[in-house]
Amino acid sequence: MRWLNLSLLILYPLAWSAPLLRAGLLPLFDLTEISVLTGLQSLWASDVFLALVVTVFALFAPYLKTIGLALYDFGLLSPRALPVLHLLGKLAMADVFLIALYITLAKGIGLGRIETAWGLYLFTACILASLFLSLAASRRPHVSTSETVKIDHTD
Repeated sequence: MRWLNLSLLILYPLAWSAPLLRAGLLPLFDLTEISVLTGLQSLWASDVFLALVVTVFALFAPYLKTIGLALYDFGLLSPRALPVLHLLGKLAMADVFLIALYITLAKGIGLGRIETAWGLYLFTACILASLFLSLAASRRPHVSTSETVKIDHTD
């Protein structure tokens, strides 16, 4: 479980730069690939407050939760921090909702064309893996590093 969580520290940035959607104005034109990062760049140019909120939910919340869970897994963070990690996990799920909302709105307009891309599945898998790992962490007893390493000093 520890290593799966640590792999999220690599997979999240990959998922942020991977294409989530392909969007185009009319069916005859080429589709533009949209990732979390390109979407945030566009958002920063048009609405700074919304960009800040989405940046916190899509980037910082899941990454901080993953780092916190890694610290917990290796005995460097107290079990008392698990409720904070759980809250960060709830905040991180908000970005999946936002993406679903954008797809629904774009398809409802009728002028454009939206296709999901492989990055959407990777990003969703990262979020769901993080959720699974945090649930598993909250159900197991905490083992500190001092308990896992026993040194015999009987010379």
